[in-house]
Amino acid sequence: MTAPLRAPGGFPVVGIIGGGQLARMCAGPAAELALTLSVLAEAPDASAALVVPSSPVGAHSDVEAVLAFARECDVVTFDHEHVPSDVLAALADAGVSMHPTPEALVFAQDKLAMRRRLTELGIPCPRWAEAHTAAKVSRFGEDVGWPVVAKTPRGGYDGKGVRVVSSADELEDWLERAAAEGSGLLLEERVGFTRELAVLLARSPSGQAAAWPVVETVQTDGICTEVIAPAPGIDPDLAARATEAGLRVAGELGVTGVLAVEMFELPGAEFVVNELAMRPHNSGHWSMDGAVTGQFEQHLRAVLDLPLGSPRPRHPWTVMGNVLGGDHPELYPAYRHVMARDPEAKVHLYGKGVRPGRKIGHVNVSGDTLADLRTRARHAADYIEGTIAE
Repeated sequence: MTAPLRAPGGFPVVGIIGGGQLARMCAGPAAELALTLSVLAEAPDASAALVVPSSPVGAHSDVEAVLAFARECDVVTFDHEHVPSDVLAALADAGVSMHPTPEALVFAQDKLAMRRRLTELGIPCPRWAEAHTAAKVSRFGEDVGWPVVAKTPRGGYDGKGVRVVSSADELEDWLERAAAEGSGLLLEERVGFTRELAVLLARSPSGQAAAWPVVETVQTDGICTEVIAPAPGIDPDLAARATEAGLRVAGELGVTGVLAVEMFELPGAEFVVNELAMRPHNSGHWSMDGAVTGQFEQHLRAVLDLPLGSPRPRHPWTVMGNVLGGDHPELYPAYRHVMARDPEAKVHLYGKGVRPGRKIGHVNVSGDTLADLRTRARHAADYIEGTIAE
């Protein structure tokens, strides 16, 4: 595996396992920080491989490829949470500096482990149970009320691995698969929330932490389509308690790097934690243009134990609109149109092939008038998707 070219002056090489858009969006901040970035990419045309010169091709599940890649890096971090435990163990045995560590990452990889640990810490969660049998599913549904939310403990994202069910019969195939894998399913009560929130923060190995304002996330068919920073009209006490919970989770779990804590806001200014992600996250894309320090720069600072930057917003409001794949594979003409129509919009495309429903980019707009920003962000995203033509 070809070694990345090191910059003079003793600056380190940061390795990212996985070549998706999160690794890609670290490229600009890495250059600004005078760091060398290297990415273990799934393919030569992976999103990050198109912009990072050092992008050897290898699978995140291939122990030898991952070890060879890590030997050329000073620190290793992750584009996603799907690196197998045996690969993480091999990296640890080889003395590789990893952030987050395998001990922390397990709580983002395994939803049952996450629920157990958060419950032990007294962090507000939906009522939940682990189910191995249809009888357990039925008892849980009778206790908390149908329908219930069922989740596969590993591998789910963007609505995948999640079902809302009204009887145990609807989970027969999942229970069979879980039994074959020696696991169970995570069952949760269906929470009557008012909206979805996210706390995004970064924590360094030395324990320094910094949090961005609490944001509102808008989901469509299980996929985040809009983020509003900060969350409009949020009760200041709720924002403080949610942020405190996020910082406590990061400290107690030993998280290093960026941590996203997705939450449901409940009536009465309460909240419960839904999911954890230990990497830069869709809920933080607004910070690239809307905060003094964006999440990708902050993640690099954190994993290298550099002093963290200020997370302060640059504007009263920033709105992020996700761009999903539509029916038009040629994005460049629409990209040019959006830039001309709204010169203040920041368009970030990921270099990914268009597929309906796939996240292929996002648009950030910042300013003083929230309603106007939401309209502009949605128009730009819709135009690139091809759902509107003017």
